[in-house]
Amino acid sequence: MTYTLALTDRAYSSWSLRGWLLLEKFNIPVQTRFARLYTDDFPKMLADFAPARLVPALKTSEGHVITESLAIAEELATRHPENNHWPANPHHRAIARSLAAEMHAGFMALRDACPMNLRVAYDDFSPSAEVEKDLRRLEAIWAWARTETKSETPWLCGTYSIADAFFAPVAARIAGYGLDVSSEAMEYVNAHLNDGAFRRWRAMGLVDGDDQPFYKRDFATKTWPGPTPIKAQAVSAGTPENSSCPYSGKPSEVLAEIEGRIFGFCNHFCRDKTVADPAAWPKFMKLLARES
Repeated sequence: MTYTLALTDRAYSSWSLRGWLLLEKFNIPVQTRFARLYTDDFPKMLADFAPARLVPALKTSEGHVITESLAIAEELATRHPENNHWPANPHHRAIARSLAAEMHAGFMALRDACPMNLRVAYDDFSPSAEVEKDLRRLEAIWAWARTETKSETPWLCGTYSIADAFFAPVAARIAGYGLDVSSEAMEYVNAHLNDGAFRRWRAMGLVDGDDQPFYKRDFATKTWPGPTPIKAQAVSAGTPENSSCPYSGKPSEVLAEIEGRIFGFCNHFCRDKTVADPAAWPKFMKLLARES
């Protein structure tokens, strides 16, 4: 079964992140289509996903289009029950569904004041009273979910579920704007920041195009609060240890120096997403683990 997923700027599009996680975290193969926001390419891409007006939009192998993230989530859960998009326990499943639905429809103050921007972290943002109300609500429902489900994992309802995919961009906002939440809520935020799929998405978002001026805010900045990346840089000369790209298998054409060793990649995007966060990429880390 082949899916095609329409997405836009990784660094900024919270709904694109949610849509991608619904497949990436549940090991469902998908082809992705990207178009930049605020360009003519965006409506042109969506014309192939009619009647979608926004992303994500998912096209099935039969050519059927599913719009809206909750609809995509439910359809994937129905088509792939073995992947456990929702918790198996009925009570836990009801909680996860409640959380995802509230996220889909709510937290507008937080979303308006703190648009997702994975390329920067701010140091002096002051939340409004309405944003503070959203933060207290998040603390309450996250704690309620973990208590009710007796979750022994970093996630809200036990194993990673649709609810967690929906809150991933919220975690990015809390981290990126330095928002004050309880220690328990911050542990949940950090679980997302350390999650391999989230890190891969952010690494790609750091290198897939110019900054979007719409998302710029005039606050002091600080280092992104997630894991510190392995030391890496693009280089123009050297002999790579690998003759083929760890992702595509195509010949190595461009180079990076990572932990003092030279590696080759088939194109600039493969190289640059790796340089952004080498440890986010299992295929590269397998290569790095080999003795030089």
